Amino acid sequence: MPLALEGIMSSTLDLPVDASLSAVTPPSLREINRGVVAIAFTLLLAGGILLGETISWRQGVLFVVGAVAGISLYHASFGFTSAWRVFLADRRGAGLRAQMLMLALVVLVFFPLLAQGSVFGQPVKGEIGAVGYSMVLGAFLFGIGMQLGGGCASGTLYTVGGGSTRMVVTLAGFIAGSAIGVYHLPLWKTLPDLGPISLIATLGLLPALALNLAAFAAVAWISLVLERRRHGTIAVTPRPVTGLFTRLSRGSWPLAWGAVALVLVNLATLLLAGRPWGVTSGFALWGSKIAAAGGLDVASWGYWSAPARAQVLQASVFQDITSVMDFGIVIGALAAAGLAGKFSPTWRVPPRSLAAAVVGGLLMGYGARLAYGCNIGAYFSGIASSSLHGWAWFAAALAGSYVGIQARPLFGLAVERSRLTGC
Repeated sequence: MPLALEGIMSSTLDLPVDASLSAVTPPSLREINRGVVAIAFTLLLAGGILLGETISWRQGVLFVVGAVAGISLYHASFGFTSAWRVFLADRRGAGLRAQMLMLALVVLVFFPLLAQGSVFGQPVKGEIGAVGYSMVLGAFLFGIGMQLGGGCASGTLYTVGGGSTRMVVTLAGFIAGSAIGVYHLPLWKTLPDLGPISLIATLGLLPALALNLAAFAAVAWISLVLERRRHGTIAVTPRPVTGLFTRLSRGSWPLAWGAVALVLVNLATLLLAGRPWGVTSGFALWGSKIAAAGGLDVASWGYWSAPARAQVLQASVFQDITSVMDFGIVIGALAAAGLAGKFSPTWRVPPRSLAAAVVGGLLMGYGARLAYGCNIGAYFSGIASSSLHGWAWFAAALAGSYVGIQARPLFGLAVERSRLTGC
């Protein structure tokens, strides 16, 4: 077995999670938060039915798909922020290799479907963003914000659902930063760029697929080399003693399970919505609607001037696919936290940590608008779409994360964590 693939599989099958997210007590011995579970599944059932009846069956199913994403993210503690922080600060690369596994699986599925252009009569298209100065800057700012805010876009949503009060503050900053980014975006769009570049259209299906798979293997191999150089060995956690059903329903999942689940979520989104999974356009919509409610003439902003976007702005948020899936993530994570017996919000958060949450949220919201998305819409779905901007986003956001890690002590936040967390 190739070294990189061996490292991916051995280090993502069983990985530690932060003690704050997974107590030492096995899930089977912790009490289920029955009230929380009942509320979550009631919201999920009622929401799915109402959306199906009032909007469309696809909207109802996409809401449920979002909930599956929330459950998967929570139970696998699948974080982008912490995985990058642990690698950059301590050279532990299990989380990064799990991302490479996820990306390898998704391109194997997505590239042939996107090259075909339709599935069962449903048109499908990728998210291809332009590579330029504003896009790179936006991703860089997002990377800084990830490390200060304590989570990426998907991480913010699922930790909010899991009961993190600090991440509610990050989410508020995220929404505000998204609205400001929407307002400023026409100015940034005047900067030069290379335009949208699809690797499938440029190179062809098989060369694009081979190039991406080789790049994933190279990143995984580099992480293995650096981890062994720093620590002498690759970290592997013993398999928990809980049974398969208990582990599946109550956590914690191996990161490999989370990687597969997120690929399935993105595939379901592509088949139902005709385009890949995204998160932060919903935040831009919410922030703009709040601004409009406050008396601002949001409809005159350049971002909302296009007919399709103007229609989205005027319509209910429940007609917006991204918003509905975002709501689903929160509710799914709420259900997962209740099933795991870990829903226990902490109301006391140090002031400096709250300040970091605000700054981080603002940077992520603003950066996501400039960079055509976040860790999901630009990185995960961008690379899945064969967009060159997905790789540019990854490089710029990783560099921004390094800067953000250096800034964490200014806000009283730890730099290194020997355990992976979901945020």
